[in-house]
Amino acid sequence: MPRDEHVIEALGRSRIVVVSGIVEEVGPAMIKECPLAKRFAQPVIEMTPESVRLNIENRIRAFGMCTKERSIASNEDFVIFGASELISEALSGSMLDSAVLACDGAGTVVVTKPQTAQGIGGKMSGLMKTSPIPEVIERIESAGAKVLDPLDATINQVKGTALAYRLGFTKVAVTVAQPEPAEEIRKVYPEALIFGVHLTGISKEDAERLVAVADIVSGCASKWIREVAGKAALMQAGSAIPVFALTKRGKALLALKILATSQKLLVKTEKLPYLDGKCPQPLI
Repeated sequence: MPRDEHVIEALGRSRIVVVSGIVEEVGPAMIKECPLAKRFAQPVIEMTPESVRLNIENRIRAFGMCTKERSIASNEDFVIFGASELISEALSGSMLDSAVLACDGAGTVVVTKPQTAQGIGGKMSGLMKTSPIPEVIERIESAGAKVLDPLDATINQVKGTALAYRLGFTKVAVTVAQPEPAEEIRKVYPEALIFGVHLTGISKEDAERLVAVADIVSGCASKWIREVAGKAALMQAGSAIPVFALTKRGKALLALKILATSQKLLVKTEKLPYLDGKCPQPLI
């Protein structure tokens, strides 16, 4: 059985290692503060190793992240235009029939139910490496989802997308954090809906490559995504952590969420990117 170890990059790309449910390592963050992190159940006001540790420990207690107690279902939006929130909304209707995500304890998974997409991705981001947790894998598959590699919990979004199509799905979304898998997916599966996530610290060259093939990207704390995606975007949702729709399908998905939410929104014509000074600090 592989060592029960999970590596996450979160909260300003701090490198966090969780072993057997215990936070063993917290690296320095690349940014000092983030307006979104200040709204967490365990707020992170300043990106110090101690505040990051407290936040991750709260996630472990609250929904069993990186443990056999991992909850994988949720109907609660954390942010309106987060990747999992958008995917969940699309799975609720006819825009998507599946999504390829990464889950701690399982690796790459293909999900079909909106509550599973939100449960897996709503409070988890930046999963770099994980090891299999049988209880989590069983819970995921009992919910009608498919785990790419139950033996090793491999994270491979290209192979996960291939699996989704082999299973017979035709309206597939996939989250990616680098341009290479996004480019390969776009080449082989041109109809796939590609979400760029976890992009803090991405280089200008990689931002340009990702924007060229993605449908939607999150601004995270990236100055280059704001610049490159902002200029190319057909639509922007949010300003502190902007989400950019780069294609008509991406724009349609943002519009779908706008129609579904009960929150009051301002929609206006504006030169993009639109930034209001409440961004993470510093942008990198």
